Amino acid sequence: MTDPANNATTTALASEAPLLEDIRLLGRLLGDVIREQEGAATYELVEQIRQLSVAFRRDEDAAVESRLKTLLESLSAAQASSVIRAFTYFSHLANLAEDRHHVRRRMLHESQGTLHEAGLAHSFQRLRQAGVPDPAITGMLAQAHLSPVLTAHPTEVQRQSILQAERAIARLLVQRDACRAEGAAALAANEAQIRVRVLQLWHTRLLRFSKLTVHDEIENALGYYHATFLREIPRLYAAVEAELPGEDVGDFLRMGHWMGGDRDGNPNVSAQTLAEALCLQADVVLRHYLTEVHRLGGELSMSGLLVPPTPAMQALAEASPDTSPHRADEPYRRALIGIYARLAATLKQLAQGDAARHAVEPQDPYSDAQAFLDELKIIADALAASSLQALAGERLQALMRAVRVFGFHLATVDLRQSSDQHEAVVAELLKVAGVEADYAGLDEARRCELLVRLLREPRPLRVPLAAYSDWTSAELAIFETARQLRQRYGADAIRHCIISHTESVSDLLEVLLLQKEVGLMRGVLEPGAGGKGTAMAELIVVPLFETIADLRQAADIMQAFYAIPGVPELVRASGGVQDIMLGYSDSNKDGGIFTSNWELYRSEVALARFFDSPVVRGEDGAAPRIRMRLFHGRGGTVGRGGGPSYQAILAQPPGTVRGQLRLTEQGEVIGAKYANPEIGRRNLETLVAATLEATLLPPAQAVPPEFLAMAEAISEAAMRAYRTLVYETPGFADYFFAATPLREITQLNIGSRPASRKATQRIEDLRAIPWAFSWGQCRATLPGWYGFGSAVAEMLGDAGDSPVSDKGLLLQKMYRDWPFFATLLSNIDMVLAKSDLALARRYSELVPDAELRQRVFSAIEAEWHRTVAALERITGDRQRLAGNPALARSIRHRFPYIDPLHHLQIELIRRHRAGSTEERLQRGIHIAINGIAAALRNTG
Repeated sequence: MTDPANNATTTALASEAPLLEDIRLLGRLLGDVIREQEGAATYELVEQIRQLSVAFRRDEDAAVESRLKTLLESLSAAQASSVIRAFTYFSHLANLAEDRHHVRRRMLHESQGTLHEAGLAHSFQRLRQAGVPDPAITGMLAQAHLSPVLTAHPTEVQRQSILQAERAIARLLVQRDACRAEGAAALAANEAQIRVRVLQLWHTRLLRFSKLTVHDEIENALGYYHATFLREIPRLYAAVEAELPGEDVGDFLRMGHWMGGDRDGNPNVSAQTLAEALCLQADVVLRHYLTEVHRLGGELSMSGLLVPPTPAMQALAEASPDTSPHRADEPYRRALIGIYARLAATLKQLAQGDAARHAVEPQDPYSDAQAFLDELKIIADALAASSLQALAGERLQALMRAVRVFGFHLATVDLRQSSDQHEAVVAELLKVAGVEADYAGLDEARRCELLVRLLREPRPLRVPLAAYSDWTSAELAIFETARQLRQRYGADAIRHCIISHTESVSDLLEVLLLQKEVGLMRGVLEPGAGGKGTAMAELIVVPLFETIADLRQAADIMQAFYAIPGVPELVRASGGVQDIMLGYSDSNKDGGIFTSNWELYRSEVALARFFDSPVVRGEDGAAPRIRMRLFHGRGGTVGRGGGPSYQAILAQPPGTVRGQLRLTEQGEVIGAKYANPEIGRRNLETLVAATLEATLLPPAQAVPPEFLAMAEAISEAAMRAYRTLVYETPGFADYFFAATPLREITQLNIGSRPASRKATQRIEDLRAIPWAFSWGQCRATLPGWYGFGSAVAEMLGDAGDSPVSDKGLLLQKMYRDWPFFATLLSNIDMVLAKSDLALARRYSELVPDAELRQRVFSAIEAEWHRTVAALERITGDRQRLAGNPALARSIRHRFPYIDPLHHLQIELIRRHRAGSTEERLQRGIHIAINGIAAALRNTG
């Protein structure tokens, strides 16, 4: 008899065969390069360490651990550095193989008619099965706004040189699949090319010699446009249009950026970097347009003698400065040469750049992107009129969509600053103007009263020729530059002003006052004004609620803000959208994983309820409704809001998405999602699919009150357990700084922003990103699970309580029927699968205080076991990642190769902290950080 389990295992192994073949190939080629370039001794040393690490992971044998530690302690810094480089490069290569296999399996499933759950086709199928008509889908998309926002990130560790070499290898892996059908010679030639690129990678420096600048961060982000966004986003739109033939689906998907405009805690961001960001972005997008127009000119070679042009097409050709007799009868080419000349002049005007080709001199720059689009539309209409629309196919239609999406600005750059900094600027303006000598000393009510009064007055606050502090002048310059850049690059170039640490209504009013001061707000705040005199703000004032306390009062703050006479009218006149940003990372660092997610959920529900109220809808229904758009500050780790995007969006409270969604993409997650063009498009498709479903599909059922009550109880207990460890355990900060490589991370040249807000070793002052990154590096991954196990044990009475009790059954029902709870538990499960107590224990040995080490690690270890037990009771799965075989496969293949990086990192950190100043030793630590981050893929 055949065992079904064996059949499933056999099938799984067969499906993994191409992946294993690619991993073995890349590993073999890397080994060959190491042997050739570093010598047989280094190669043998790498192999010996790999074998001991695998044995240690498999058996946790004390004798094996002792042999491994003895070997590592005997290595010189140079030897350790070479071994670390080997395993780091292998992690990078394994990522490429996995990415290729992911695309390969997706294509295979689609060819067999299997629809991917997070794909567009599957979502449209679900919508139609639910009876949602196409006009409803089109109408929703016409009003939708979906925007991934790339943010600068102090744990992004990849250099562009590394990414470019890896993209070359990725392209060769794609070609290798085709070579298999061509025979041994083709495979051998392909392997030779991969070997060359692996050799290049081995000799390409992993680390930066200098601190990453804001300019570098901007350039790094723009690399993903060349690789993915400029071409894949129009293809995504084409896929949506194929599902809705003949419909205009609007421009619902746009890109956002923080690089150059996010100055919260970053003194290196200024008005100059903001201007530089838009200049560089314009250069990228205009050069893309120039390339596509040039290629179109080569394709649209029709003679007017054979295909008479429309009058508009003929006029466009006649307006071209191209007078070549060779193209006298080629109206499309003449028109495109004229368009190219105008684009080249626009490039010069907006980005100070020169076009690569010149059939005629650059001249007559476009006033805006719409003028360029209008001329492309003349060409498209002329082709359609001559039944040549097939020639407009992929390139012209994709170019027109790109212009609609990217304009001349490429992506919307957000401004962000901390509320206390806005407060300081307003305080100085008021003091110098003689309005209020001690604004900071006013209570909230008096602040709001003063700010509203000033917003109702047309006069500015600044006193001519008065001397203001450098800080105030620099902050005002940001807003003044934003106004100028909007005029230069278009209104979508800068649209949002995000207020970090929003704690009161005055934080919002201060930003409105600063906008008024520089001309970004026109008119005055006038209660009930229906037309003339109504204020209009060019930038959306976006509160960012970050801590647990902030999330709990978010809806109250927004309600008080909109209760100010004139504010609803101002928002309507300014576009009718209220963005609200929710912070995942700081709330997690504040209250732990479960409480963070629960308070985010509660906050969203309360905000949605308020934005359904008559104040926002309009008392008589005559006023346009103000739309709430939530901006999710998600990071890479689960502790910072990471995890699968599709499930995360569907797990949002019912009625909170509504076709409006912004979310941050950060750090190494940007590379994991968007470095590969095919995977990048699939990830964007996932966002669109989930937004469609979350907006248009009714929830299966209302969330039962008993679910909400249990979640609240778990949250209280989980936060208590988390804060007991992190904020109330004496010496915990000392343990954290010693048992993780945080000190070494802060020495890496991996971000323009400091790791801590203040020069202290207080957990409260540490930024949430390096907090999570450090726990990932030591494989404790504490921010992604701590507190949940204690909370569940408390709910069930004691550690031995059966899950068949009433509360146990309720928890199981919550897991089955509530997407929020199921997704959160799935993410905790993923974090636990990526944790490793044996490795975390080895890092704890770096803590010099033995009593502190034992006390804190014992607490972490006990909670880890409680959390594993809690998941088993609720889900019924004794194995981690039972519902995520792809990630389980990834862990199975790569973790034995990450372990040596951890062991070596620990040894080198021990030497470094003991006083060694050898440069190779420090470099080895930093390369190990790079390799571990690359291998785990969502550690920061």
